[in-house]
Amino acid sequence: MAPLLVLKIDVDTYRGTREGVPNLVRMLKAHGAGATFLFSLGPDHTGWAMRRALRPGFFQKVSRTSVVEHYGFKTLMYGVLLPGPDIGAKAAAEMRAARDAGFECGIHTWDHVWWQDNVRGRDAAWTDAIMKKSEQRYAQVFGEAPHTFGAAGWQMNPHAFARHDAAGYRYASDSRAQLRDDGSLADPHAGPYRYRGLAHIQMPTTLPTLDELLGREIDGIVIDEQNIAAHILKLTANPQRDHVYTLHAELEGQKLAPIFEQLLSGWKAQGYQLASMADYYEKIKQEAQPLPEHPVQWGELPGRSGELVILDTLK
Repeated sequence: MAPLLVLKIDVDTYRGTREGVPNLVRMLKAHGAGATFLFSLGPDHTGWAMRRALRPGFFQKVSRTSVVEHYGFKTLMYGVLLPGPDIGAKAAAEMRAARDAGFECGIHTWDHVWWQDNVRGRDAAWTDAIMKKSEQRYAQVFGEAPHTFGAAGWQMNPHAFARHDAAGYRYASDSRAQLRDDGSLADPHAGPYRYRGLAHIQMPTTLPTLDELLGREIDGIVIDEQNIAAHILKLTANPQRDHVYTLHAELEGQKLAPIFEQLLSGWKAQGYQLASMADYYEKIKQEAQPLPEHPVQWGELPGRSGELVILDTLK
C-alpha cells in the first residue's frame, strides 16, 4: 500500500468556512484527494486572540505570516468591535457541502480562541460543557453524531482526552510530533499512538504548517511563498512512512492556495496517497500492530509561540 499523506484541515473562522472550504473542496476534488475537514461550530471571536500579545514570539509570528492579509481586517474585529458570527448557524450549508462532496468531517472546536486560550487549565465540568455544545451543533448541522476531533491550537486537557473515549471516538488528532528547526521529524518513527489508559488513537501532525515556516531563515535561506512548497516536499522526499499535514482553510484555502496546489501535485509525484483521517485509521487497523502508549506532554515547536500538546518520544 502506498504511504499516506493525511490532509487534516482546520477551519478556524467564519470567513474560512464560507470562502476557504469551498475553494479547498474544488482543489481536492481536482486532485482526487481525500481529506478531513474539522470545523469550528460556534461563534467566531478571532479578535480575542490579540490578548496573546504578551506571549513570547507572538508579534514575531504575526509579522511573519501577515495575519491581516490572510484573515482579513473584519475577521480580526470579531469579538472586539464586531459581534462574532455564529459559524455553525450561518455557514452550515458550506459544511454540509464538504460532506456531500465525499470528505470526512469532524469537530475542531466550539469557539476557537476561547478553547485555545483556556482549555489547558480548566476542569472537567467546563471541558465537558464546551465539548457537548460542539457535539450538539455538529449533530444539528450534519444530522448525525460526530466521530472524530482535532483540537484548536493543539490545546487539550486530560478531561478532553477522556471525553473522546466517552463519546466513542475511535481516533483524533490533537497533538504534534516533535520537529527540528528545519521542520523535519526529531524522531523519524513518530506516528500513531494512544494515551495511557485511553482507547482512542491519536494521529499526531508530523509536518510543519505554512505559518510556522513562512518568513523564517532556515539553513541560510529565508522561507517565502516561492520556496516553501519545495522545502516541505524535501521533508517528504523519501516516502517510507505516513505523514499527517495540518492545513488551514484561511491559508491554503485562500491566498496560499497556489502553494497547496504545488504540495498536492508534489506529494502525488512522490508516490503518496492523499488521504483522510478515516483512511489512516483503516490502514492502522489493517496493520494490526500494537500502538505505543505515551503520557500527555507539552512543549514548543519552531515557528510557533507558546506550548502545545506534543509527542516527544526522545524524552
